Amino acid sequence: MPTAPLTLGVEEEYQIIDPATRELTSYVQEMMGLGRVVLGSQLKQEFMQSQIEVGSHICRNVKEARQELIRLRRTVTQVAEEHGRKIAAASTHPFSRWQDQNLSEGARYDDLANEMKDAARRLLIFGMHVHLGFGKTPEAFELMIDILNQLRYFLPHILALTTSSPFWHGRDTGLKSYRSLVFENMPRSGIPPHFSGYAEYEHYITLMGKVGSLGRHADTLKPTGGASEIGDPTKIWWDARPHPDLGTLEVRICDMCTQVDDAVAIAALIQALVAKLIQLRNQNQSWRIYRGIFIEENKWRAVRYGLEGKLIDFGIAAEVPMRFLAQEILALVDDVVDDLNSRAEIAHVHTILERGTSADRQLQVYLHALHEGATAREALHAVVDHLIAETSAGWTRH
Repeated sequence: MPTAPLTLGVEEEYQIIDPATRELTSYVQEMMGLGRVVLGSQLKQEFMQSQIEVGSHICRNVKEARQELIRLRRTVTQVAEEHGRKIAAASTHPFSRWQDQNLSEGARYDDLANEMKDAARRLLIFGMHVHLGFGKTPEAFELMIDILNQLRYFLPHILALTTSSPFWHGRDTGLKSYRSLVFENMPRSGIPPHFSGYAEYEHYITLMGKVGSLGRHADTLKPTGGASEIGDPTKIWWDARPHPDLGTLEVRICDMCTQVDDAVAIAALIQALVAKLIQLRNQNQSWRIYRGIFIEENKWRAVRYGLEGKLIDFGIAAEVPMRFLAQEILALVDDVVDDLNSRAEIAHVHTILERGTSADRQLQVYLHALHEGATAREALHAVVDHLIAETSAGWTRH
């Protein structure tokens, strides 16, 4: 039975902050010059000029991924500080408004704004994407689709462990991942559909490209290894998607993890889940495939409550506390983590369960400031200061 290398790649999108006002600031162009000298193609601008994205090198294991994320966060923070700016890692800014942001220049961004209008313009959100290497052979693509079908079930659980967007435009939204709601205004987003195999997925891409929904992308690889003018798969924004050009399965549902230790733990957990599903396949077993309407229900619960809520265990038709389900997932992957050399990194999930996600901590900072007599604006400023401090909390010791 086929396996996969399961190499890791992690992308993170950071907020560029004016430390005086605590507002987002459209400063990416100024940062790109010096940043590109240091990081090269690992540094990218994003749709908004107040965003900056980094992408790790291909990592053989999660320990290399940790080193990469620490190096990237440190470097971007230093570049920002040389320009009098700060970096924060969270999926929404507590009070900056999308209407006040400048959009980045470039044909892709222009096309996105012209086609999607305000659905795209209000994407003042930040995420973490985890790539798992499968390869580009026909067998690798088939395995990728099979694993994607099964991994769909776990996507809400992953989101619940990463929530970091409780605020929007200066309001406590009552949700732990407001980013998820904003992003689902886009077409071809949300929980991915089930595919019978790579041929069905490729047919979908080809058809959407033919009718103009995805444009055309001549260098996209087919399972045969040849090039074909099929639609551009990067114009699909599902919570997890195949990335044929890279030969990876990309998990996109995560909110930004404010602390680097959390980001590393989540990347390790995703890798372990994929490895476990491959192990089951090699034993002629499979995780049960659930319809999207069931998984979407769990995603809503993760969006609304995060770790504090209950998700549905559809096998027993009952709602179960998310923290208990997380323990079950850790038990599920326990027999693959030593082979992946990621036991220490995955153990940090217990810390997330104990002290909460970034969204939980942001709300604690906000409520504490209000309790101490701060105005709502001052309390939001305290949240921004908290995010800036936590973003660098994991690498200053290294």
